[in-house]
Formats: sequence, C-alpha cells, structure tokens
Amino acid sequence: MNRQEEESSSTTDKNCTTEQEQGQVSDMSAIPVAMDKVAAAALRSVLQRVSQAADKAGRGSQQIRVVAVSKTKPISLIKQLYDVGHRCFGENYAQEFIEKAPQLPEDIEWHFIGNLQSNKVKPLLASVPNLDMVESVDDEKIANHLDRAVGNLGRKPLKVLVQVNTSGEESKSGVEPSWLRGTCKIC
Repeated sequence: MNRQEEESSSTTDKNCTTEQEQGQVSDMSAIPVAMDKVAAAALRSVLQRVSQAADKAGRGSQQIRVVAVSKTKPISLIKQLYDVGHRCFGENYAQEFIEKAPQLPEDIEWHFIGNLQSNKVKPLLASVPNLDMVESVDDEKIANHLDRAVGNLGRKPLKVLVQVNTSGEESKSGVEPSWLRGTCKIC
C-alpha cells in the first residue's frame, strides 16, 4: 500500500476516509477469516502509522490520503479492504484495471498509477467512470489524450499529477520544466 499526502486541506477528499474511521464497520462474516485478518490488519497498521506521522508533523490525518495499490491482487482481496471501509484504490496495469473495476462497487475512488499509454486512455476512461486521478502524466501527448477523452465522454475532469524531469536526463521520464505551464493548462 502506498500513501500520498495532500498538499492542502482544501483538496482533502472526504470519500477517502474509511467507514471504520467513521465508526461504521461492515459485516465481514462472508470473508474468509484468516485472509481478512491479514488484509484488515495491514490496512489498520498503515492507517495508524499515517495518523502518528501526521500528529508528529502537526497535521490532521484527514489531510492524508491512503491509496491501497491493488495491482495484481485478486478482486476478493480488494473487497475485503472495501468491506472494512477503505475506498481509495490504485492500479497501474490498464488492462487489469479495465477488467477489475466494473466488478467492484461504484463508490471506490480509483487512481491510475504510473505510465499510461495513449492507446489505453479512452478505454480506461470509458470503463472506469469512477477513475478520479491519474498519477502521473509525464508528457504533453498523454495530457492531450486525457483532455480529449474526458470531453468526448462527457465526464467530470480528472485530477492529475504531472511528473517533471528536473534533472534534464534523457533517461528520466517527465515533462521538461519549461513545458510544465502548457501541460498543466491542458490538465
């Protein structure tokens, strides 16, 4: 599981809190006990460490979003974390994401993590209506594809993180700092 800190409390998304944090734990009787205990315990451990880190930094834990990265994990495991109240999940394999997302509850806030190929933009946006964020856009071509697909599908704008290549190394991904303003205007 990864965690991503939000820079401002004004961008905090209340949908990313867990029902458990709100005092509402779902009935988990249908979930195999041994597997449930491991996944739920791992999530609780991460949330506890995030809360402690937030306290040390003088921030509220509600300003921090925990994204459970579910790549290569079975749907049953995602459902276990969902059943204990977690709602933010991330995937980085577009084809797997397109297959998984429709089988899971619509109130999950999905994040696409990593390099998104231009030929996967439209199928991903069309198949995952609850895709909330793309982490990260590393070139202007992908930003344009996302912008067009959002417009053509008539969906709400996506949140995106733009990757910037500050070192100037050709082996590194990301937009050049001089292109950043133009890429952000698209996004």
